[in-house]
Amino acid sequence: MRCGKPVRDESYEFCEDCSRQESGITCGLNLWLHREPVAGALYRFKYHNRRNYGKIFAGELAARYADQLRRWEAEEIIPVPLHRSRRRKRGFNQAEILARELGAATGIPVRTDVLFRVKKTSPQKSLGKKERQANLKGAFAVSGAWNPGKNVVLIDDIYTTGATLDRAAKMLRKAGARNVYFLTISIGQGI
Repeated sequence: MRCGKPVRDESYEFCEDCSRQESGITCGLNLWLHREPVAGALYRFKYHNRRNYGKIFAGELAARYADQLRRWEAEEIIPVPLHRSRRRKRGFNQAEILARELGAATGIPVRTDVLFRVKKTSPQKSLGKKERQANLKGAFAVSGAWNPGKNVVLIDDIYTTGATLDRAAKMLRKAGARNVYFLTISIGQGI
């Protein structure tokens, strides 16, 4: 299991998407499938300034996955960054709120000075799988001052095709991280 997406047959190790591509992700987990009422709550969190939802979602992540974070020997939590123009427009980064709340609940340090979105990309929600991958080429950079931990955890709100998390994970691995895990609130059924 790599992304946590349900598989059609219990005998399969990977979902259909993960079996078709090499990934920078070691393993990842999600709280819920991306359908109501979760989809609506995430939409309000992200687009209607319901920042307080971040504490609730992070509390659920901590309750369900604190033991898993220990098994992964997670040394740092890194939120998936927004481009500065999108962050300015929205006023916050929902992944950063989740990461900070999860870090506070688990005692794992949160690093917002490691991974940066250096390219303004189109919103992923309007793109297909191949378009998402192309959209993210050159989108992320890693600080040259980062002394990578062996095991880092990326945090994002939604896993759809995994393109964003995979691209970020590949950059962190290229910079020296041994294992890159992720946690998200919800996971889609694929595109």
